[in-house]
Amino acid sequence: MDELRYPIGPLSLKREPLTADERSALVASIESHPSRMRAAVDGLTDEQLDTPYREGGWTPRQVVHHVVDSHVNAYVRFKLAITEDNPTIGTYEEHLWAELPDGKSAPVEGSLAILEALHPRWVACLESLGQDDFRRPLHYPGIGDTHVDVLLEIYGWHGPHHEAHITSLRKRMGW
Repeated sequence: MDELRYPIGPLSLKREPLTADERSALVASIESHPSRMRAAVDGLTDEQLDTPYREGGWTPRQVVHHVVDSHVNAYVRFKLAITEDNPTIGTYEEHLWAELPDGKSAPVEGSLAILEALHPRWVACLESLGQDDFRRPLHYPGIGDTHVDVLLEIYGWHGPHHEAHITSLRKRMGW
């Protein structure tokens, strides 16, 4: 079950300052995510998009919409962390958002377009940060007191994690 839930492995946070090379790799992951997500769902029918990737899991359609919900929030979280003194960043009930009508039935194209528009701006923001910016403190409910490097770790992992939900489903189903 864990290999279906965490097809690239669970998130493991370093919680220490990242090296410049580690940061670059995580930013590159964020940068390339929209094209990888588009490729993951390319050619899927509506029936396939509405097939859960595991029992009790989301469908590829819900995964795509979730990633947009999450990454829009992530962009705001980064901006708050680099412009405010030790902000508490907001959370949201992602499982409830995924059950809303737009998360369950909207075409994926709109969310793919949002990813393709958002990620270049997000990457430009990340690439403009200095080393000290990545150490800026924030409070993330559920994680606690942390810093911007941890946000980068989370979101560098997040895209590939959800891409793999879809690509592993495709492989298992022979799509």
